[in-house]
Amino acid sequence: MDIISNSFEFFLNRETAVAIGKFDGVHQGHRRLLDEIIELKKRGLCACVFTFDPAPSVFFGGDPHVLNTNEEKHVIFERMGVDILVEFPMNSETAATPPDKFITEYLVNQMNMKFIAAGTDISFGDKGLGNAELLKQMSAEYGYEVKLIDKVHTSDGEEISSSLVRRYVEKGDMERVEELLGAAYSVSGKIVHGNQIGRTIGFPTINIYPDENKLLPPYGVYTSRTVINGKDYLSVSNVGCKPTIGGETRPSVETYIYDFDNDVYDKDAVVYLEKFKRPERRFNGLDELTAQLQKDIEESRR
Repeated sequence: MDIISNSFEFFLNRETAVAIGKFDGVHQGHRRLLDEIIELKKRGLCACVFTFDPAPSVFFGGDPHVLNTNEEKHVIFERMGVDILVEFPMNSETAATPPDKFITEYLVNQMNMKFIAAGTDISFGDKGLGNAELLKQMSAEYGYEVKLIDKVHTSDGEEISSSLVRRYVEKGDMERVEELLGAAYSVSGKIVHGNQIGRTIGFPTINIYPDENKLLPPYGVYTSRTVINGKDYLSVSNVGCKPTIGGETRPSVETYIYDFDNDVYDKDAVVYLEKFKRPERRFNGLDELTAQLQKDIEESRR
């Protein structure tokens, strides 16, 4: 997958099918958009994602925490079959682009767009005045097809959105999050050396420090699945600042992988948090911590 970022001066030679949106927490609704453009590869169109960096809500002063970092989105898009990702720079100049100019200059001329998939609530251009109706109005004149995707709902009627996913992540309801995303919530990073306490008490762990803008669920212990070098391992993870050990202020994801003691420092890892087990708490010494870890591991293994 080719990635175009930090530039609004680009031109795509191939005719494209474009999915446009924020794509934070690539959820079931987003996947419907992506399925549309990937299907059009059969017609010879190049599958392209057009998104914004930073997201408009962040640019205009909203919460900077994200469900997916850019790097995590890169992995998801590439696995789904996206050919080109445009991370369109959001700044005062581009945010003020008139909506009709946004379509003609960026989407039609530079993206070489022949098809666009968008949610019915899409907004773009100056003051967010560009919308689905404008895309449809201009389609005949500029020779592109529009596919508007209705909101996707859960089995019990909730409308799937990034804000809904965020709410369940903040609650720690990881099973619900997985239903909304179509995949377990993941935290990724490079494996680094920790304080080695786990090894001394018989529970060697791997440690990753998430991106500072990554939205984390409540601190605590989770059953998890960990991927290293393309291999899946069952595991149990602690999200938080290790209060029993002390001295930690930056949250980490510390993971015990069952029956695993390989040297994987400096490798990239993805930890999928599947079920919340208990909140993080401070123990009265290592003996009490060790006993609880043993219990956590036995329960999670079952």
